[in-house]
Amino acid sequence: MAPETCPNCGVDVPVKAKACPECGACEATGWSEEAGTDGLGLPDDSFDYGEYVQKEFGERKIVPRGIRWYWYVVAIALVAALLRFLFRF
Repeated sequence: MAPETCPNCGVDVPVKAKACPECGACEATGWSEEAGTDGLGLPDDSFDYGEYVQKEFGERKIVPRGIRWYWYVVAIALVAALLRFLFRF
């Protein structure tokens, strides 16, 4: 049975919880910190996501492009064809 507060991190543990929602400690591991994220390969607290993104993708900024000019021509041609079909001049 889970204690009311986790002896490892001090967070309130819900009734009938199998593990601490904060640190992951549980009964099987003696409510120890090793049960939380050991061996998962997660980055530590000093991990800088912004630095990682810059290193992986560089400083190239993505510029959204507008609709190309030929799509306007295609749209006008379709509207003209539709109007011609509807009114049959």
